[in-house]
Amino acid sequence: MRTTAHRTAARAAALVTAAALALAACGGAGGAADSGGSGEPVTGGTLVYLDKGTFDTLYPPQAGFYPNGGLVNNVTDRLVHQNPATLELEPWLATDWEINEDATEYTFTIRDDVTFSDGAPLTAEVVAQNFDLYGLGDEDRALIVSEAVNNYASSEVVDDTHVTFHFDAPAPGFLQATATINSGILAPSTLEGAFEDFGPGNAVNVIGTGPFVITDEEIGTSVTLTAREDYDWAPASADHQGRAYVDEVQVQVTPEASVRVGALLSGQADLAREVPAQDEERVTGAGLDLFAPQTRGVNNSLSLRIGNDILADLRVRQALVAGVDRQAIVDTLFTDNYPLATSILSSEATGYIDTSEHYDYDPTRAEQLLDEAGWEVGPDGIRVKDGQVLTLTVNEALPQPRSFEVVTQISQQLREIGVDLQILRADAGTYAEAIQDADQVQIYHSMVGRADMDVIKSQFYSTNRNTLLNRDPQTDQITDPELEGLLEAVASEPEHEARIAASQAVQTYLAENAYVIPLFEEPQVFGAQPDIRGVAAESVGRPTFYGMWLDR
Repeated sequence: MRTTAHRTAARAAALVTAAALALAACGGAGGAADSGGSGEPVTGGTLVYLDKGTFDTLYPPQAGFYPNGGLVNNVTDRLVHQNPATLELEPWLATDWEINEDATEYTFTIRDDVTFSDGAPLTAEVVAQNFDLYGLGDEDRALIVSEAVNNYASSEVVDDTHVTFHFDAPAPGFLQATATINSGILAPSTLEGAFEDFGPGNAVNVIGTGPFVITDEEIGTSVTLTAREDYDWAPASADHQGRAYVDEVQVQVTPEASVRVGALLSGQADLAREVPAQDEERVTGAGLDLFAPQTRGVNNSLSLRIGNDILADLRVRQALVAGVDRQAIVDTLFTDNYPLATSILSSEATGYIDTSEHYDYDPTRAEQLLDEAGWEVGPDGIRVKDGQVLTLTVNEALPQPRSFEVVTQISQQLREIGVDLQILRADAGTYAEAIQDADQVQIYHSMVGRADMDVIKSQFYSTNRNTLLNRDPQTDQITDPELEGLLEAVASEPEHEARIAASQAVQTYLAENAYVIPLFEEPQVFGAQPDIRGVAAESVGRPTFYGMWLDR
């Protein structure tokens, strides 16, 4: 192994600030949360888990959608474990690692006692194959590069238990990237598949080393996870070792919130994700428990598409920011589990800086800015400039909590300053096309969770999620090259403190240029029966079933 700096606990902590962050929960803390009671954990039984949506892909680099990630998190392991209570990076499939000084070379020592659920052994060669795919993608199979992996060049298999990864430029976020579900390690047989092989109808063929294996799938309806009897390589900080406690998890798709909450209250379900804010009191009032881990990344927010002619004017963007009463939205639609955003990043995110001074609600100033920009109030109260009506469109973001109600309230607020905000509610095909066009959707509602500073690049960089459409998808033209450079610095600065400064520079730049309107810090809110023990989530709120057990 050719490195100039070895892995130590201090080095790992330097790459990811390990603040003592608790799982935000009613009655629980840390990576696992209990609802009380006593007794030793018991093995057996079926956990019925309700999710809002069905998965659409189990290809790890594209599995960020929470129904996807909830499955990938439990059927795959990662090289490194990110402790959800402390955010410290700990050994898992890799027992050790070494990083050179400029973070362009990482060498991992791989466990020699791990198997995939199809019996294939885990080797350094298999690990290399995984990251060659995740780092380079495969256009012929429609498998994309992982947004969590930056500047990837190649892998080098040193021997059966050692693999080195090389990068074209510093990649300080790579260690944490190996801890995300986007880097779930797959069996050689699964790696041979094309994009469609990871989709609905093929779940049982997605093979990992995780504590559960997918044994049954009813397309769009349910997925069955069955515990592996031979699993015995959980992270050392896990509450137990060996096989998972429950025999199986029945993941049932339940899109309607009323049905989801009703099934939970009636005892037909053990655990449910996305308990709506308006139903939290019903759940706790019935004696059930709530757990609300934060997603610790880019907050629930609106991205103002800067390539659009109307929004190209800074004064218009500033007017929109000043015209949105974010506190009123949080107060009327949400609970204490949804703190008002004070930056584009969560206050629990590494590198966070408070930029709330740029997001004050000031409708008088908003009207003055629109006046200065030449938008005059028309007879119906909506502003007009050179015959053009000040009409903008925002998308309803179905994965985000109460999105339609949020953007409806924002539409009402903006109407008070003369802006007509329309809401896009469309079928999947129309929606997917419209959100890639700044002349169809000028304001984009979204969020992304990841407990690493690279998350801000993932959200806004031109070849990642590109939520500002800084890169025009039709022409590939970049509207703001300076923003591109600032984002690249976050992903390429090897020194931890300098990387924090780079992240804070992006947060400040986005705020000063009125590119975003951060709304609230988004949690994943779970409701659980009081006899479900060990309720836990990974670092950004995806359920971890491994330590859960039934106290009944």
